[in-house]
Amino acid sequence: MSDLLINRVAQSGLITLDLENWLPEAPQVHFDIKDYLFQGLILREKDFREALKQYDWQSLEGKILLLYNSSDAIIPMWAYMLVTSLATPYVADLYQGDSATFYDMWYRQVADKLDTESYRDKRVVIKGCGSGKVPASAYAYITRVLRPVCKSIMFGEPCSTVPVFKAPASGQKN
Repeated sequence: MSDLLINRVAQSGLITLDLENWLPEAPQVHFDIKDYLFQGLILREKDFREALKQYDWQSLEGKILLLYNSSDAIIPMWAYMLVTSLATPYVADLYQGDSATFYDMWYRQVADKLDTESYRDKRVVIKGCGSGKVPASAYAYITRVLRPVCKSIMFGEPCSTVPVFKAPASGQKN
């Protein structure tokens, strides 16, 4: 019997994807229109425009702006457009929605842009457990784009995985 330890995980040919590695690098800034409502209920155009003139848009330089309204007030579409118009010269990106909406949209874009050819006929493990910033939808998106090309998709850690998908043998419908 040999005293040599063999790392079977390393020899398995598994590719591990950690979706946390795809988190955006730029910081996010929240812009809640609720903070600009009269008595928390009404958006007054004149007051809103004046408040936006006073806002330090340069402070958003290189950041991702999350634009939303957390109140029950009905906000006219032009209000979102006006904020977008003023912020666009400074922000790295802008999303209409809160953090949950942002991360959902972010991961959908990342998954849709993924070069899947490098995963063709490979066994892929989508890493689980992390900071919690990766939404459940991200796991669905990555599975959707990888399924047509991968030999198998698993969830977890290479030493302990949950099978998610296994391509059928040649000639069988995928």
